[in-house]
Amino acid sequence: MLTLRPLRTALACALALCALLLPALGTTHPEDEFCVPGQGSLDPALCEQLAALDSAAGNDARQVTPILDASGEPRSASSTLALYTGIGIGHILPGGLDHILFVLALFLGTTRLRDLVIQLSSFTVAHTATLGLAAAGVISPSGDVVEPLIAATIAFVAVENLLSKSSHRIRPVIVFFFGLLHGMGFAGFFGELGLPDGEFWSALIGFNIGVEIGQLSIVFLAYALFALWRSRTHINTPEKAFRTWIALPGSALIALTGLIWAIQRSGIL
Repeated sequence: MLTLRPLRTALACALALCALLLPALGTTHPEDEFCVPGQGSLDPALCEQLAALDSAAGNDARQVTPILDASGEPRSASSTLALYTGIGIGHILPGGLDHILFVLALFLGTTRLRDLVIQLSSFTVAHTATLGLAAAGVISPSGDVVEPLIAATIAFVAVENLLSKSSHRIRPVIVFFFGLLHGMGFAGFFGELGLPDGEFWSALIGFNIGVEIGQLSIVFLAYALFALWRSRTHINTPEKAFRTWIALPGSALIALTGLIWAIQRSGIL
């Protein structure tokens, strides 16, 4: 019997791989490959200018800005941890609408807490890894590539909710690849903050703690509302009613929003 699961998994992996393989598109010049010593394909003066532009872009991407406390002194490890924890929370609540919708799409896909915890754990491991790599300058994801793909992940999960009555076993793998993309999206915001000199790990750990607090707050609030709704409705099959009246309409709205964002961020509109 033909199944859509391999196709879904392949598409999910493709979205993540696009962000991993194409980040250089936003920061390099296609003419650079013709600036080869000993070959006169381009004017040497033009090649020097292109090299200078690339060098400047690379330096800016790795530049760090010390963050000082109220007295003008460098922050301690604990102070940096607390500061970036608050920044991480604020980046999700209320600032991270795309992340909020992604987490809500996961919630709408299953009412089983165990399945949701596994998916969120997979997501956390993935976005922590890519955020750390990007913040350390190991990878340099292009926002022009990553942001449309993040929107596409939101639409993907929501559409899958519409097609599947329950979360299947492969979803944690899909969510892991999507987490790699979201971590690259966090990296763009994280890099603009500046990193306290000598407190890289405190800032990175604090930001991730804040993101997780914001993420778990969304899940707890959603579950609290679901429990309240179930206690008030007195329906014999609350899970079925939840899917019909909440999960399906909510997923359809999230899917439409993610699709619109993907089109807008890709520059099509």
